[in-house]
Amino acid sequence: MSTLVWSDALSLSMPVMDTTHQEFVDLLAKVEAADDTSLLQKWQALIEHTDEHFAREDKWMVDTGFAPGNCHSSQHAVVLKVLREGAAFGAAGDLAPIRQMAHELTIWFPHHAQNMDFGLALHLKSMGYDPETGELSNPEKLPEEAIAGCGGSCSSTDSTEPAVAT
Repeated sequence: MSTLVWSDALSLSMPVMDTTHQEFVDLLAKVEAADDTSLLQKWQALIEHTDEHFAREDKWMVDTGFAPGNCHSSQHAVVLKVLREGAAFGAAGDLAPIRQMAHELTIWFPHHAQNMDFGLALHLKSMGYDPETGELSNPEKLPEEAIAGCGGSCSSTDSTEPAVAT
């Protein structure tokens, strides 16, 4: 049984994000439950989903005024790099790192979703950004300078200032 289960506590009240996050949680549960013969295949499915998931969020951030190297996108890049390193270990026959990484993801993901993604959801809503169409109904609210910080609507252009979700 997975140590991470989808719940309302993970919901961001943004259906497109919530659906993607629920899919991530479900794929992660399949990795955790996988036997040795199917682990690498399930891990690869998680990587592919996560790559698309993060690319979509990164595009939303760029579309709404985030700097390309903001810390939220940087965290996405680091996580994907680690997931791919796990796949390399698995391909070489060492499955233990994948199992450890899967466990670590169950700890990391709720924090990421409830902090960084929550801030992003607030930011997108404040911009009137439709993540499904890419339409921006409040372009006048775009920041004058690109957002380099980790958050969303409460973030600044100072990359050292933490996001504050209220």
